[in-house]
Amino acid sequence: MQSASWVFFPLDEQLELKDKHYSEGVLKEMTWLSGAVDSFEEAEQVFARIGHLSISDSSIWRRKEEWGEWFKEVEEAERAKANILGRANSFRERVLGSEKRIGVSMDGTMVYIRDEGWKELKVGCSFDIDVFPTWDKETQEWEDLAHAVNNRYVAHLGGPERLGQMLWAEAKQRGWEGAKDREAIGDGAPWIWNLVQEHFWDARQAIDWCHALEHLSDVATLLHGEGTSAAKRWYKSAEKAVYQGHAERIAHEVNEAAVGYSEEIAKKLEREAAYLDSHKRRMQYLELREDGFVIGSGMVESGGKQFKSRFCGPGMRWGREGIGRLIPIRAAIMSGCFDAMWQTAYNLPQN
Repeated sequence: MQSASWVFFPLDEQLELKDKHYSEGVLKEMTWLSGAVDSFEEAEQVFARIGHLSISDSSIWRRKEEWGEWFKEVEEAERAKANILGRANSFRERVLGSEKRIGVSMDGTMVYIRDEGWKELKVGCSFDIDVFPTWDKETQEWEDLAHAVNNRYVAHLGGPERLGQMLWAEAKQRGWEGAKDREAIGDGAPWIWNLVQEHFWDARQAIDWCHALEHLSDVATLLHGEGTSAAKRWYKSAEKAVYQGHAERIAHEVNEAAVGYSEEIAKKLEREAAYLDSHKRRMQYLELREDGFVIGSGMVESGGKQFKSRFCGPGMRWGREGIGRLIPIRAAIMSGCFDAMWQTAYNLPQN
């Protein structure tokens, strides 16, 4: 819940005028707007201007609290069902002749929690992989490149274990086990690759290309100084080598070069070399592109930004329980499955 002072109506509670006050359609739109627009006040304005309904922001907030709980129950049921068997020993069924190609990606974004400070919201994305002609700005030519399409999102404010189970439930529902090709892509965060090993071990793995380039840029600066001609030359050469699958060679060169620098810079160079060496098998970018896989994790980074835009507006301060009820609503809207989620939640036995 935000820090603004919400207006409540004691008479409503005294007369027990709660959800029976509204039709299912209005309840549904109240819940949808709570996660779709930037604030509860804005949701109130939408109802007034477009729906010609006078519904207070506090009423919309209360419905978010109630229906967010039901959305969480649906999400939890799906997670539990998909994770009944240990993933490491489960039998993988293949669908003969399946052409489906599926990917997953994970990332984190920061949200502010009242009395706790900034905390990481872990975000997962499952997607279909589709290859179609794309204009390449560098080559100035059309190329058949892979893209993430039909993105669906899950998110968890807490440790990575539950996020992994939630993403596996989503990927399994999408058809992961019968897919022809599978991919996992992310940055270098250890928790991401631990979850990949646990749930998506048979996927083709890739470090996001832009993150790899950021590390090369850092190395160039350490070796030759920021913005120098030598740094630019080294970066371009290393970029080409890593793209072609030679991250191990660049890591070796960086380690050798570290000897000639101060202890502080040498340690930084050694860390960068270790990063390149540990992820070398995930940095086969030319092969990945030729085989029709994506090399960028923009799909999950975009998801993180969409969550953040709802949760990090001016003056917003959320309690952990309050934001926890809105996360599954926001995720369903971003995934394009709100209507189906609502139908399931609305038909749950409710006390």
